[in-house]
Amino acid sequence: MSRASLDKDPHEVAAMFDGVADGYDRANSFMTFGFDRRWRTTTARVLDARSGEKVLDLAAGTGVSTVEYARGGAWCLAADFSFGMLRAGLHRNVPMVAADALNLPFADESFDAVTISLALRNFVDTKAALTEIARVVKPGGRLVICEVSTPPFPPIRFVHRRFMLKLLTWVGKRTSSNPEAYSYLAESMLAWPDQRTLGEIIASAGWADVEWLNLTFGVVAIHRARKPA
Repeated sequence: MSRASLDKDPHEVAAMFDGVADGYDRANSFMTFGFDRRWRTTTARVLDARSGEKVLDLAAGTGVSTVEYARGGAWCLAADFSFGMLRAGLHRNVPMVAADALNLPFADESFDAVTISLALRNFVDTKAALTEIARVVKPGGRLVICEVSTPPFPPIRFVHRRFMLKLLTWVGKRTSSNPEAYSYLAESMLAWPDQRTLGEIIASAGWADVEWLNLTFGVVAIHRARKPA
């Protein structure tokens, strides 16, 4: 199977993740030198999901992030359009459902919060997805996105952009049955907008109070927003 193109055909992207699902979490931890765990912990703190709340963890993959977010007592649902990813996470004690971010199978105002971790860049239409997500969030509800970003310090930005593609390609060749998938992931990181640009996209989709927090020198950033009441 060839890797998905940056045109992000949904069927291609889903098939790509199906093909790497079994070793995806392990490869993520290896590629990020374990920082993925810290990013999830910080995202959970920003999300601040509490008992009695309903939280949608969108593009949750195998549900490793969903488990983290549910620790505060909230009811957290893992949703992903890759059946392979969902199957790989069936051992986790969280509810799971197949779902397309552009056409979510939920009623209006169903959730108190929605979160996306390192997956928004795989959606075929970022603004349309953010608009659809707003539909299923209650007025005053929260959006929390953890995604790759642009280090603001030029030397770190240079090193990150210069070597990320090589690192991911190297890891893919040694850990995955579909090495080209990791080339796609690296290219999607390099093509992704910076913190301010993503914040503007979020605001244009109808979200308010958009703000962001840089993690690991800005290699990753958490964006937070609120649905207007």
